[in-house]
Amino acid sequence: MSPEAFAYPFLFIAIFFESFILVTFLSKPARAARARTPNTETPAVAVIVPCYNEAATVAGTCESLLALDYPKEKLEVILVDDGSTDGTTKAMARFRGHPQIRVIRKENGGKHTALNAGIAATSAEIIGCLDADSFVEPDALREIVPCFANSRVAAVTAAMSVHRPKNLLQHMQNAEYTFGITLRHTLASINGLYVTPGPFSFYRHTTLKEIGDFRYGHQTEDMEMALRIQRAGYEIENAPRARAYTKSPNTIAKLLKQRTRWTTGFLRNILGEYRCLVGNRAHGALGMLVLPTALIAIGGGILTFSATLFNFARHAMAAAEVRAGVPLSYTLLMRGPFDWFYLPVSFFLLLGATMLVASFSLIVTGKRISKTPGNLVLGIVSYAFLYGLVAPLWLLRATTDVALGKRRQWR
Repeated sequence: MSPEAFAYPFLFIAIFFESFILVTFLSKPARAARARTPNTETPAVAVIVPCYNEAATVAGTCESLLALDYPKEKLEVILVDDGSTDGTTKAMARFRGHPQIRVIRKENGGKHTALNAGIAATSAEIIGCLDADSFVEPDALREIVPCFANSRVAAVTAAMSVHRPKNLLQHMQNAEYTFGITLRHTLASINGLYVTPGPFSFYRHTTLKEIGDFRYGHQTEDMEMALRIQRAGYEIENAPRARAYTKSPNTIAKLLKQRTRWTTGFLRNILGEYRCLVGNRAHGALGMLVLPTALIAIGGGILTFSATLFNFARHAMAAAEVRAGVPLSYTLLMRGPFDWFYLPVSFFLLLGATMLVASFSLIVTGKRISKTPGNLVLGIVSYAFLYGLVAPLWLLRATTDVALGKRRQWR
């Protein structure tokens, strides 16, 4: 049996899942979420900005929060310096005395402890968080608040994209994040979200008091909190037009480090404390479809990448054998017009192309529903050629770390 045969089921599952997303996007709950408009309600809101060595970005992050279109007396910003060793303390000092801003400095304990320090310092009805390297549009909070009208909603996520991508790797990530806008919006309509990202996610304060503070969560405290919310029977919503921008890794090494942390965090949370959610009918699409598919995707990504490499190597060797007996001058000489009929096309290639086309559709859809500015052409091109090459690297590294019990330092 050829290696491609082992990869076929995973490609079918990927195409099925993307088709499911496209169909669910057209469902009544998803359409209702897109039609949702900001209302006049303005509950008290606190936004916590946890910082560790973010001297270069924390001021810009804070200024974007102060520019939010929301009543000043109803919005407070809590800057938490988690024992920074650079100039973060000095960068925060310029905001001391501002009527909307509170500055807290504590010993280093990790992001989850910084978030908890901010929660303990406020009585706001809704509590949000924003990473210190992220920025938001002025209308973002107005898009978030209406989602809490449903009393079962315990958390709300925003629409993330990359802040000013510069190189091909960052453009690839921007396309991936825009894909995620569609994914997050669609899965929220069936309560299928299992992560509340650091850039501009919000929580109902009473729910946090009920289920407890943030935890270490294997270096993925936002994922652990989301899974805990789901296990408690609450819902996680999404505001697709609440635009937040985050800075992304600009090198392969930094990207692998970030994504290895995300993937190992997912595996350790899902295979550990929250394995009760997987395959659990009580948790609907999350338990029966989303989490199982996410687990399968990790193994499928590694296997499909391996099959592709093997297939490429096999054809390269066969071509080399043929070329060895053919004069170079004949090989380079084009005899007659090129005929596309003779282009080697396999079922494996067709499935891969179908998956890419579906992915491109979801990327374009994410840009349209979020009204995110910018051109995605370079992002889509880099996504097509780079993502399939680099993603298996962090998947393989993460699964190896989990299997061997290896822990990597994030900072």
